[in-house]
Amino acid sequence: MDVSTFYALFSATCFTLVGLWWNVVQNHADWLRTPTLRRVVGGVYLSFLLPALMGLFAQVGGVGTPEIWRASFVVLAVIGCVSTVRLLGRSRGDEGAGTLAAPQVVACLLYLLIAVVGVAPKVADPIGLRPIQAEAILLSLLVLMGHGLVWRFMAGVGRPAAD
Repeated sequence: MDVSTFYALFSATCFTLVGLWWNVVQNHADWLRTPTLRRVVGGVYLSFLLPALMGLFAQVGGVGTPEIWRASFVVLAVIGCVSTVRLLGRSRGDEGAGTLAAPQVVACLLYLLIAVVGVAPKVADPIGLRPIQAEAILLSLLVLMGHGLVWRFMAGVGRPAAD
């Protein structure tokens, strides 16, 4: 598959997931009343929004202007990593937070790898991929982690028991 086609489909899919998540949250307004749940809901939201934005910038920059996508990937990955670390720090001690910590740590590591490839694209050379292809794999894994977070959250993991 052509890389630009991948990023077009990827970005559209991620924006669709953002919309679907909004729909789910809209049907569970009680999740936004509790700071703990609101943080987790926001973390899931970012796990789809940031990759969607990266996909857009990959389309704009493409192969011809790698500086655009590389800079945007670094900035958005740093935002994602900082947000995830803050979420982990704030949720420490919250009921059920430990069960969501592992996927969030993996997501943070993926954000760091995305930023590293953006800063030093030559790190993709040993595995025989162009940097933008390596980023596509990392972004796919990041969205997979987002799906894992949604599944665990919707299954009740990481949420306080209903009163």
